[in-house]
Amino acid sequence: MAWLPGVSPRKASLLVNGLLHNPMAIREESGLPTLAHLNLLAAAFESVNGEHDADDLAAFIMETAYLAEELSPAEVLRDINEDRAVSGFPEVRALDQIEAELTERKRYYRIAIKDALDRLSPMTLVNVMTETVDVATSGGDDHAPALIDDLVDSYEVETQGILQKEAENVHKLITTVRDWASSGETVVKPYVDKLDLIARNWDKIAQPIQLSAKARGIVHEPSRELAYEIRGLAIDLFKKHGMLAHSQRLTGLIQELFAEVPEIADRAEEDADALADIFQQRRTAAAHKDEWAREITYRAEIGVMFKNTLSISPEGVSWKGQNFSLDSITRVRWGGVSHSVNGIPTGTTYTVAFGDQRSEAVVELKKQDIYSTFIDKLWRAVCVRLLTEMLEALKNGRDLHFGDALLHDDGITLVKRKFLGSNEKVRCLWGQVHVWSADGSFCIGAKDDKKVNVGVSYIHGANTHVLEQAIRMGFKKPGLRRLSELVQ
Repeated sequence: MAWLPGVSPRKASLLVNGLLHNPMAIREESGLPTLAHLNLLAAAFESVNGEHDADDLAAFIMETAYLAEELSPAEVLRDINEDRAVSGFPEVRALDQIEAELTERKRYYRIAIKDALDRLSPMTLVNVMTETVDVATSGGDDHAPALIDDLVDSYEVETQGILQKEAENVHKLITTVRDWASSGETVVKPYVDKLDLIARNWDKIAQPIQLSAKARGIVHEPSRELAYEIRGLAIDLFKKHGMLAHSQRLTGLIQELFAEVPEIADRAEEDADALADIFQQRRTAAAHKDEWAREITYRAEIGVMFKNTLSISPEGVSWKGQNFSLDSITRVRWGGVSHSVNGIPTGTTYTVAFGDQRSEAVVELKKQDIYSTFIDKLWRAVCVRLLTEMLEALKNGRDLHFGDALLHDDGITLVKRKFLGSNEKVRCLWGQVHVWSADGSFCIGAKDDKKVNVGVSYIHGANTHVLEQAIRMGFKKPGLRRLSELVQ
C-alpha cells in the first residue's frame, strides 16, 4: 500500500529516480494509478522548504487532496492483487482490509503535508492554509475534500493557544474602551485603533477555520463570541456615548473580519444599515439645523438718536441688555395699534414682547418691515416649539388658561355673558365653536349661541397667536376631536 501498486517495476524505478532529482516533476505525471500517484506526491512534500512559493504550495495541496478523493478501494484491491498474482502471492479477498489501510494512508498524506507546512514561516503557513481553503471551498460555499478538512482540524488545534491569547487581548481593550468612553472620542480612538489591529491579526489566523466551518455548515464558536463582544462595544459606544463614528468603524470591522460567519455577517449588515440611516439622518438634521439657523438669524438697529439692537439667533433673543435663550422663552405676544388725529392716520405702533417665567422684554417699533421680519424669525425660532409643547400638555390632560377661556384637549370653556346675574361658564366641544378676529383680539364663540364667547387680546395676551394657530390647524383636519391629534 505504501509502494506503487499497479506500476511496473521498470516504471517504478524511473519514477523513484525522478523523485530524487526533481521531486515536483511528479505532479506532471499522468496515467498513474491513484494510490501510487498519491504515494509519490507525499514523498515530494518532503522537498518543501521555507523558500517554497506559497501559492504553488496551496495548489500542490489541493491537487493532492482532490486526487485522494478519487481513491477507490476496489481499484486498489484490483491493482494489489494483479501485483500479487505476478509475484506468486495469494490474492487479498477482504475489501475491508483495503479500506482500513487506505484510512491509514490518508492520515499519512495529511502528516506529510503538515510536516511541509511546519517548515514554513508562521505567516507563510497561514497564507498557504487560507489560500488552500478559500479556493477549495469557493470562499466557504462548497465542501472541501476530506483531506483539507482534516488539515484544517489539525491547524485549529495548533493555533488554539495563539487565538485564545489574541482574543484575551481584544477583551482587555474592549474593557479599556468602555472604561474611558466617558472621556470622549479623542481619548478612546487610540484604543479602538489597537483593537482594530489585534482583531485583524486574530482573524488572519482564524480565516482558514472560518471558511472551513462555513463550508461544513457549522459555526466557529470563538469567532462568534469575539464578534459579539466587539458588536456589544459598538452598541454601547453609540447608545451610551453617542460615538457614531467609532460604532460605524467597529461594525465595519465585524463585517470585514467575520463575513464567513453567516449569523454574524447578517447581524452586522443590519447594524451597518441602521447606523448608515442614523448617520444620514444626522447629516440631514445638521443641514436642516444650519438652514434653520440662517433662517432665524436677524439683527436690527432701532431708534433715531439712541439706537438699541434687537437680535435673534440660535443663541437666543436680545433687547436692551435682556437676553433670553430660545428654550427659556415661555411667552410671546405682538400686535400693532394704528393712530390718527381728527381721522387722519398718523402711523402705527408695533409691540413685540417675549419672556420667560420671571421677566419679559417689550419692544416698541414703528417700522413695519422690521416688525414683520422679526415676527417671522420669532415664530420659527420659538413659537413652533411653544405650539408643540401646548399640544403635548393637552395630550397629557392639562387645561390651559387664555384670558377668560380655559383650553381643553377636546374643546374649550367659554363665558356666557348675562345682562342680569352672574356670567356662566359653558364648555364646548370643537365641533360646536367657530373663531374670528376683531378689535385686536382672537375671538372664539359658540355656533348656536352668540352670547357664549371669549376674546383674547393679541397684543396683551401671552401666546394668543400660538393658540389661534393650533385651533385653526385643528379646524382644517376633518373629524378632529382633540387638538393633540395634530401631534400624532
